[in-house]
Amino acid sequence: MNDRPTNPLFNGNKLKLGTFCSNTIANLTLVPEQWRPTWANCLAAARVADDAGLEAIVPIARWKGYLDGKPDHPSNEVLDVFTFAAGLAQATRYSAVLSTSHAPTMHPLVVAKQCATIDAISGGRAALNIVGGWNRREFDMFGIDLLEHDQRYVYLEEWLQLLRRLWTCPNEFDYESKYFRMKKAISRPHPIQPGGIPIMNAAQSPAGIRFSAKNSQIGLLGLRGDSLDEWAAQVSSYKRMAREEFGRDIQIWTNASAVLRDTTKEAEDFLHYFSEEFVDAECLDSMMDTISAENNIPKGSPQLAFMRKRMAAGAGYPLVGDAEKIAEELKAISRAGIDGIIMTWLDYVDGVKRFARDVLPLLEHAGLRKPFSKLA
Repeated sequence: MNDRPTNPLFNGNKLKLGTFCSNTIANLTLVPEQWRPTWANCLAAARVADDAGLEAIVPIARWKGYLDGKPDHPSNEVLDVFTFAAGLAQATRYSAVLSTSHAPTMHPLVVAKQCATIDAISGGRAALNIVGGWNRREFDMFGIDLLEHDQRYVYLEEWLQLLRRLWTCPNEFDYESKYFRMKKAISRPHPIQPGGIPIMNAAQSPAGIRFSAKNSQIGLLGLRGDSLDEWAAQVSSYKRMAREEFGRDIQIWTNASAVLRDTTKEAEDFLHYFSEEFVDAECLDSMMDTISAENNIPKGSPQLAFMRKRMAAGAGYPLVGDAEKIAEELKAISRAGIDGIIMTWLDYVDGVKRFARDVLPLLEHAGLRKPFSKLA
């Protein structure tokens, strides 16, 4: 039974869909067609997604880009995630609007109030993607320490517990720990959604996956490998941990970079054009160096090389081809147990329009989604 009838993240579609990263650049490329996160562009992209009945609009949390000493680099252009969600909440009617929070940079009291306000504006369509952070240059700007990897999740769990307490507690409360000191804390109004805003969390490490299995409604998992069996093993392990160790069900979503054209060759040629011929190698290398240093992934390792290739194309699994090919890959991802997928595009407006026109009917025919006008 759906206890969040206002939030499409919990509708009956077997495969839920959304956009990812439209508040900044998702592709590290130098082509002139590169997306720019102006408000006009973001608003247009959100309305296309909303009109198509996509379930989620998910921004990325980023305070600073990936190149030092180059403030004009496009990776520094990032719209704030909370005001982004509030603006889109007013301008859309169906999609869930998410914020994404670097927990160490924001006090739970502030986040509790902002999320409850966005939930009110949207009529109960808000959600929150929480992350512990990894880009040290962002933490340096705030003058705070980037904690050791596993310790980030210890902090994140305490932060989230306080957030949920603020969303549900009928009384003022005091709290004191190593990280927080609060006296007579309260946050009103509470969110419209019972129990507070649903939580998404992206994690790849054992500590991160365990945190997400215990604490989030949606785990965002980067698919490793290229076969259905490999994906299914990752997803089933994640869901089994949530169920057997923590007595709860969890949705598992993944992210993908989408390139849809009339033919698969056109799509592959376009991907090669923007992600290889005109790749922003300087920025991509700097990003990979940071990921390597902060996540204990050795330079020169196959894992880092795999991540670099994926990040050059956008973010996540590459969905590249004509409508039939992309629909077949989405069917396979669904068979592996994935409940939802959020997508990046070089051009979100054009990309989502093509997707809604050409791919959604195929997914409806396959029984993965209901026609939007008939969703209950």
